[in-house]
Amino acid sequence: MLRLIVGFLCLTTLAPVLTAQAPDPPRSYRAVRAVVPPVIDGSLDEPAWAAVSPSESFVDIEGARRPAPTHDTRIRMMWDDSTLYIAATLVEPDLWATITERDAVIFHDNDFEWFIDPDGDGLRYFEFEVNALGTVWDLFLPKPYRDGGKAVDAWNIDGLRSAVRLDGTLNDPSDRDIGWTIEMAIPWSAFADSGRTMIPPKPGTSWRINFSRVQWDLDVRGGVYQKRTNSARKPLPEHNWVWSAQGEINMHAPERWGTVIFVVNR
Repeated sequence: MLRLIVGFLCLTTLAPVLTAQAPDPPRSYRAVRAVVPPVIDGSLDEPAWAAVSPSESFVDIEGARRPAPTHDTRIRMMWDDSTLYIAATLVEPDLWATITERDAVIFHDNDFEWFIDPDGDGLRYFEFEVNALGTVWDLFLPKPYRDGGKAVDAWNIDGLRSAVRLDGTLNDPSDRDIGWTIEMAIPWSAFADSGRTMIPPKPGTSWRINFSRVQWDLDVRGGVYQKRTNSARKPLPEHNWVWSAQGEINMHAPERWGTVIFVVNR
């Protein structure tokens, strides 16, 4: 009997440890209508963006149970009748990028990404990635990979305008950099999806959206940046920092993304 009592007490003591942590609640962002469209040059030091509030800092993709990112990342959004505007500010002491071919797998470099599902049904969504060289990968997913979805690389954002500005020197380990900014103008027509999406969205409309930053640990070897490796000389896993936590290392779970609400005034 004593053994049973002790066993029960041990299980009771361990219960809080065994209880799964609740997922972080999804975030939302109020995107205001642009009074004046921004100049797409990678600089956010202009009145158009000064009137737009930045988002919260990015977190680890798994949420609060993981350490906070070591470098800050924030986004801003606004819109008008023709265009969705997205800007991002990334603190980065080691500016590094190597990929120059469009529609290559950009997250093999440090990168910034967005994911958009206009109707929020978890199907037929859009993805965009860019590195510090300004190289982009835009793609369309008919459904998530877990459900057998295959990326459509042939999908391109016609009329896309994007620019990257570096505060530092790219691929130069001899100094410490400040970071980089990304600015883009995306025509609403990119999301029309053969008429399935109402564009532009009406004020008060919300879309599913999330943002990601892939970050690799780097070492300097032979005067150049190289991905940090393990004892088998294989690159260490990348860091995945996101605006709205996914609860797992998987951006392709659209039901866990945050939302953007299109409003006229703040």
